[in-house]
Amino acid sequence: MPKVFCASLNSDNGPHLEILSQNGFEVNLTPPGTNLFDEETLIQHVSDCHAVVAGSERYSRKVIAASPNLRVIARSGVGYDAVDLDACDESQIAVTTTPGVNHHAVAEHTIALLMAVGRGFPELDRQVREDRWKRVPRPRIMGRTLGIVGLGRIGRAVATRAAGLGMNLVAFDPYANREFAEQWRIELMSFDDLLRCSDFVSLHLPMSKESHHLMNAETFAKMKPGSVLINTARGLLVDEVALNEALGSGHLRGAGLDVFEDEPLALSSPLLKHNNVLLSGHVAGLDNESHDDTFAMVANTIVALQQGEWPAECIQNLKGITSWKW
Repeated sequence: MPKVFCASLNSDNGPHLEILSQNGFEVNLTPPGTNLFDEETLIQHVSDCHAVVAGSERYSRKVIAASPNLRVIARSGVGYDAVDLDACDESQIAVTTTPGVNHHAVAEHTIALLMAVGRGFPELDRQVREDRWKRVPRPRIMGRTLGIVGLGRIGRAVATRAAGLGMNLVAFDPYANREFAEQWRIELMSFDDLLRCSDFVSLHLPMSKESHHLMNAETFAKMKPGSVLINTARGLLVDEVALNEALGSGHLRGAGLDVFEDEPLALSSPLLKHNNVLLSGHVAGLDNESHDDTFAMVANTIVALQQGEWPAECIQNLKGITSWKW
């Protein structure tokens, strides 16, 4: 009986459990309190498995080498930068994602962070809790410019919501859907121009060698003074040392962050010291609807691969491979 380990956040419940069980898989859940970000602990749980319902824990070459039965790493989301694709290619392990199921959730979370930071949170909340009442006016969000970096499915979902708030929209994406941009009055421009004119910059790019530390000391310096960074994409897009300096100097008014260079975010991170930074723990893509849709897609993808099918739209590696077998 093929064995599946559910490592992803909240994978202890959902439609995947029934789908996998009905198709002859033994399903194993993560014991409460287990730290799968520890490499040896992850190896302990996946070394004898045939498939993993993966979260943002890191699947290194060492983890791959210690898991000789592993055939599928099924990521419950669209990011896969925590997986060593080269090692998976060498071991003929399919790495899959769940495109098209969580973009509305991420877009709502992006807007929530934007609105909150724009209106002065978390500092306003802390002031009330500490019996410090201050009434300081802040810029109205309506009429401000939102720069969307990456106009894919999530970036477009953010754009339609921001348009409803009365924001001006600009975007950088070399492969942007120009018909969509025209329909929603989004001005397409270079990355540098976007940084210079945006009051809010929201990142919606995948992680790659080219996008690693896209936001660094140089690009932060190009941002409009008093602007705000929102990142619900991938943590490694942002150089956190440079971000901390830009916040500390006052060049940036604030930041809303759901993802980080290292997760979970260490309690020693200087980002925790800023009253103008709002944080969440890599949950932007998680709502009830996306949870069920994501885990159903994960399970159906694993089942399809085990039955000899090839759901190419979900597979992120093994390009050009025609001889893959479970």
